[in-house]
Amino acid sequence: MKQGNSSPDPKRSLPDDPAAPAVQTEVVGNEVIEPDPQSNVQLLVPGGGRGKGRGKGNKQRRKKRRAAAKALAAPELAALQLPPVARPARMKKRHVGLLASFLLLVLAPLVAVVLYLWTVAGDQYISTTGFTVRSQESSSANDLLGGLAQFAGGNAASDSDILYEFIQSQEMAKVVDARLGLKAHYAQRWPDDWAFSLWPDASLEDLVWYWQRVVSISYDGSSGLIEVQAVAFDAVMAQAITREIVAESQTRINVLNARAREDAMGYAQADLDEAIERLKAAREALTQFRTRTRIVDPNADIQGRMGVMNNLQQQLAEALIDFDLLRGSVSEGDPRLKTARQRIDVIRDRIDIERQTFTSASTETGAVGEDYPSLISEFERLTVDLEYAETSYRAALTALEVARDDAVRQSRYLATYIKPTQAEDSQYPQRFILAGLAGLFLLLGWSILSLIYYSIRDRS
Repeated sequence: MKQGNSSPDPKRSLPDDPAAPAVQTEVVGNEVIEPDPQSNVQLLVPGGGRGKGRGKGNKQRRKKRRAAAKALAAPELAALQLPPVARPARMKKRHVGLLASFLLLVLAPLVAVVLYLWTVAGDQYISTTGFTVRSQESSSANDLLGGLAQFAGGNAASDSDILYEFIQSQEMAKVVDARLGLKAHYAQRWPDDWAFSLWPDASLEDLVWYWQRVVSISYDGSSGLIEVQAVAFDAVMAQAITREIVAESQTRINVLNARAREDAMGYAQADLDEAIERLKAAREALTQFRTRTRIVDPNADIQGRMGVMNNLQQQLAEALIDFDLLRGSVSEGDPRLKTARQRIDVIRDRIDIERQTFTSASTETGAVGEDYPSLISEFERLTVDLEYAETSYRAALTALEVARDDAVRQSRYLATYIKPTQAEDSQYPQRFILAGLAGLFLLLGWSILSLIYYSIRDRS
């Protein structure tokens, strides 16, 4: 196509560098289409050609090109420099390394995990059992009191708490291993299925660690319900494990019952023995007092002495009356007056003697030098000790009977609400879940390592 004689565009200048690429122009009708040397965008320059468009389509295209040329000729767009057009993306060395690391760190381990789960890992069966601890007495009041104690912050361990810890203990694993041979069963697929098997030369501590893997416990502290699941390579073996767990738990509850019963009975019996010894000592002290003083009951003795004193007082009054009557009717030398006066003197002497016995014991009692008030005080003290000893003895005897009844009534037992089940299909290992988790963690690990690598690379 022949170029027109139009004047050059003042906004376009040819590069002075001879090595610069030549600017190619194209004439379309009366416009010249030339590329921008900085932005590689073709500019429409009007009047650059002499050919005329033909037809209605050429006129419309020329109008659009003129409008575009006017827009590019605006002052605010003339200074705008568009970025260069991006070239097609190509695989580089770093991309190859990133892809290789993805294959090596994600796909290859994931394929290995999938192959292991579907070709090597053996099927595992589950047996489930559930039980709780109950007592023979009515549990409504105990449940209410237990709830109040828990609300108040009580932390006393119940039998269910004890069983929860006992099932996970070394003693339980050792007993079940001795009865069923856990090591031989779980080591039968070693070393092929190394991820889910136990090594043959495992120690007791290793067995306890593996026991906590294959036996899972679910415990509800509010209701005391315990649910146990055992996993084994054979359904019969899994059921046998749960049965042994239930049997050993019942044995442990019986041991706890026997110990609690022995403790309650022992404390009650000890209190009773102490009360008996106290009662014996009180009775012996009272017997020694009676032997020493020859007084069975000082209260009764003093009442008798008071009766004698009253009788003497009455006789003295009668003798005085008789003496007065006789003195008024006879002379002073009458022998009857002398006899009456002697009788009065004798009664008065006897009254003095009886009064002295209230302050000191007589020789007839064998307690010479002891005053009667002291004897009464000692007797009352010994009597109080005896009554206290008898009351303590009766209370201790009643407590022993109550403890014996409570021990029989409050005996606990294991109530199994889910009997050990026997599985028909294997539920473990959960291959799809394990494969998905393995892929997820491998992808996360690879992504983190890639981000760390590019972060270090950009900073260096």
